Formats: sequence, structure tokens, C-alpha cells
Amino acid sequence: MLVVMEQEATPEEIERAVQAVESRGFAARPVPGGHRVAICVLHNHGSVEPSLFLGLPGVKEVIPVTRPYKLVSRESHPTDTVVRVGDACIGNGTLTLIAGPCAVESETQALTIAGLVKKAGAHMFRGGAFKPRTSPYAFQGLGEDGLKILARVRRETGLPVVTEAIDHEVFDLVEAYADVIQIGARNMQNFSLLRRAGRSSKPVLLKRGLSATIEEWLMAAEYIMEGGNTRVILCERGVRTFAHHSRNTLDLSAVPVVQKETHLPVLADPSHAAGRRSQVIPLSRAAVAVGAHGLLVEVHHQPEAALSDGAQSLYPEQFVELCGQIRPIFKIFRPDGIH
Repeated sequence: MLVVMEQEATPEEIERAVQAVESRGFAARPVPGGHRVAICVLHNHGSVEPSLFLGLPGVKEVIPVTRPYKLVSRESHPTDTVVRVGDACIGNGTLTLIAGPCAVESETQALTIAGLVKKAGAHMFRGGAFKPRTSPYAFQGLGEDGLKILARVRRETGLPVVTEAIDHEVFDLVEAYADVIQIGARNMQNFSLLRRAGRSSKPVLLKRGLSATIEEWLMAAEYIMEGGNTRVILCERGVRTFAHHSRNTLDLSAVPVVQKETHLPVLADPSHAAGRRSQVIPLSRAAVAVGAHGLLVEVHHQPEAALSDGAQSLYPEQFVELCGQIRPIFKIFRPDGIH
């Protein structure tokens, strides 16, 4: 249920409505909008009688929310959310490019790639310090040393950094260094990790799980928002299918569906979907064409020597090519929105 306040409602009236919701054993989450505040009623089992709140001063109307994801739904927040990270922003009206290697391997490697992708037009730098790998014998990342390298990348280039927190135990450490905390596909339904992310003040980039439905993905985002963190960014990164021509299948149809269902920004990760360098640029063009708010792309200056996912990493000159190809596509739909 959504308690919609009048445009002229005072802070005292909003607080009184919040108290009225909480006094009945429910949770209240005020959701500021463009012109008015709405209060989302959570933790109710079954329907709630609208008359409980309709008579309160400053209340305009009470609207039932039909989706299981309340805070994530456009029913509770019809306007698009824009997540700002330093000078970059992710959301309606911008095309945000996040680029870098799969894993931070050394200070020289990270700084070299960061300089190259920034020059090409990237707005943020990505790189894994903790790497959850299919094989326990594969490179697992540099840990805190990798985070320190990311901090230097930010100091040297000015690019905000995105990196993954692989479990609840390392979340505090990642939070101390990262500008955006990524929750990977394998952790999309790690509910203790999602709840910890909900208590963070840092933006969270939530990747879709390998076999997750859109509803499951949005419910995972609901866990984060229910904890109080409204700065959530969704990322479609491909789902597991019967196909073998790529590592996963990039579900481009998910982008407009998610944008219809939720106010949260949605990115696409063509690198992890493809698993093959040759497919990354075409999939990037397609993702921009269907309306993704940005891309998460792997770039490495020596992919043949990369310790992780070299086969899907673009060479720097290919990233330059990608940037040149996607901007005209984006301009067709958002002529004034190149970030």
C-alpha cells in the first residue's frame, strides 16, 4: 500500500502519517517524488484498510500496490531514479560507461587501463579485488591489496571505482574503498549479503543471477531497498540457456521490461554475457538500442596475459571503437543525454 501525501503536506504531517503506519505494526518508508512524498507500507500480511490513513491531515489518497516488490516498483515511485557517483550519474537521460579489467592484477596494470578507458570516454572504472571463480585453483584476486590499488586509480584518474563484495565477511572492507559495491550474479540471492548492502550508504550494483527470473531479480533489489539503501543499480549480464555460441545469453528483452516495472536504472554487461571478445561490441550496440542506461565492459591492455576473463576483454582500441559506435545510437533516443 502507498499513502500519497498532498503536495503541500508539511514535514509534521508526513511524520504523523509515518507514525500512524508504524503504530499498527507495519514498516513505513517515505519515498520522495518530484512533487510530493509517498509513504510505502511494508510488512503487512494481506490487505490494509485504506480508511486507517485517509483521514489523516495531509494525506491525498491511498493506493494499493499490486507488485510483490513494493519499494522497487513504479507503483510506489513513478519517476526514474538517478544514482549519482561523484561526477558521474546513472539513470534517466544519461549513458554511463563503466570499464576496466575483470580483475586487478597489479598497480601498473590497473593504472594503465584506467588511463586508457578514461581517455576513450569511460565515466567509472571497474576491477575485481575479490574474485569468486568457478575453479578454486583460478586466480581469486588480490584482496585488500587490490582495493588499495583501486583507491590509487581513483586518486590518479578521478574515476569512481566499482568492485565486488563477494560475501558478508568482506563487505565492510570493500565498502571502505569502493564508490559502488557490486553484488555479482552468484550472490544475487545471498540474502544476508543483500541485507548488509541495504545498510550501506554506498550505491549497490546488483547483477541478475544466472537463472533468475525478472521478479526474483527485482525482489533481490527489494531486500536492499527495504534495508534503507535507495541507491540501487540493476545490471543484466546474461542468463544460462542451451546455447553454446556464447557463454551466456544476454537477455535484451529484460531491459525494457525492467524499465517498465521499476524506477531503478538498468545497465547491461555484454562481456560476461558473451564470453567472447568478438561479440561484445555488437551486443553493446544492441543494449544501447533497447534503452540500457549504460554498459559494464571489460577492457585489458594485454588480454592474452590476463589472469581472469582475457578472452572476453576488449583491447583499448576496441573500446574506443565501441564508444564511437554506441553514442550515435544513444543520441537517436536521447539527443541531449550524452553524459
